[in-house]
Amino acid sequence: MRRPKGTKTRKAVAKRFKVTATGKVMRMRAGKRHLLAGKSPKRRRNLGTAKLVDPTDVYRVKQNLPFSH
Repeated sequence: MRRPKGTKTRKAVAKRFKVTATGKVMRMRAGKRHLLAGKSPKRRRNLGTAKLVDPTDVYRVKQNLPFSH
């Protein structure tokens, strides 16, 4: 059986980033996996929120997500 042609989504990127309806790229913050007892509740709470990807990286992320925009 032949391998299908065409563009493919980079699954590692798809798991880490989401593209909004307006085309912005969102990411989750690093540092919420372990060693949480040493971080303040305010810091832990803020680590749970999503953040926009820097504009210099948006192009590279979207290149790996061909069907998201």
